[in-house]
Amino acid sequence: MQYDPIKRQLGNLFNRSTFLRRTFYHLLDLLLLRSWHVRKALRRFRQDHPVANFQILDAGSGFGQYCYYLSKLLPGAKILGVDVKQEQMDDCNLFFQKIGKAENVSFKVADLTQYKSAGSYLLILSVDVMEHILEDEQVFANFSASLQSGGMLLISTPSDQGGSDTDHHEEAGVHGFIEEHVRDGYNKEELTAKLLKAGFSKVEVAYTYGKYGSAAWKLSMKYPIQLLGISRIFYLLLPFYYLVLFPFCALLNYLDVNRNNESGTGLLVTAIK
Repeated sequence: MQYDPIKRQLGNLFNRSTFLRRTFYHLLDLLLLRSWHVRKALRRFRQDHPVANFQILDAGSGFGQYCYYLSKLLPGAKILGVDVKQEQMDDCNLFFQKIGKAENVSFKVADLTQYKSAGSYLLILSVDVMEHILEDEQVFANFSASLQSGGMLLISTPSDQGGSDTDHHEEAGVHGFIEEHVRDGYNKEELTAKLLKAGFSKVEVAYTYGKYGSAAWKLSMKYPIQLLGISRIFYLLLPFYYLVLFPFCALLNYLDVNRNNESGTGLLVTAIK
C-alpha cells in the first residue's frame, strides 16, 4: 500500500499547533520500535560525547522527530535535517522557530545522492531512508566524506528477512507493505561490505524487529495503517485501539530492544569513520 499518503494525513493533523506536533513526536517515540532502538543508540553516543559542541546531520529527517529528540539530548549541538520534500522542510523550520530552537536546529531540501559537506559532522543519522534510495553506495560515500575522523553513522533500515513485509505479498506481485521501497531489505554482510567500501573502518550490524518486535509492529503500526487506508473514520477509533493495546505493544518493544535478536526484519547499523 502507499504509506506516504497516510504519513502526510497524520502530519497535517498534528501540524495544527506546537502542542499537537510535540504530542505527535512523543507518540512516534512510544509506538515506533525503530525509535526505541535509535534513541538507545543515541544515548550511548551521548555518554562518549558529553560536550555537544559539534554538528549533526539527520539525513532524511521527515517530520523532524529525531532532530527534536537530539535537540534535547545534545542541546549544544548544531543539527541540520535534510529531506527531498520542500513543504515538509518548511513546516519543520517553522515549528522549530516557534519553540525557540531555530538557532541550533535547521532544515533544508537536499538530495542525499548529491549532498556532502566535507568533514563537517560528528554524527549522521539515517532512519528508514536507505530502503528508498537506489544509489545507496553513492550515499554511503557521501556520508563518509561528510563525517569527521572518528565520527559515527547510525542507520535504521529493513533487513532482507521480510523487512518490507514481502512474505505476504510476493504472490500478488507487490514488493511489500510499503510500496515506496526500492529494495525489500538489506543483507547484513552486503550492507557491511558497502559501508567498508565507502570508507568506514568499523561497522556493527544488529537485527531489530525480532519475534517480539515484529509482533509489536503489526499491532501498533501495520494494522492501524491498513485501517486508515480503508476509511478516515478509523482516525476516530485509533485512540481507543491504542488505549487497549499500547501496554502490550510497549512490553514487546522493550523485549526486542533489550535482547540480542538472532534474526529480525530490521537492522540497526553503527559505522565509525
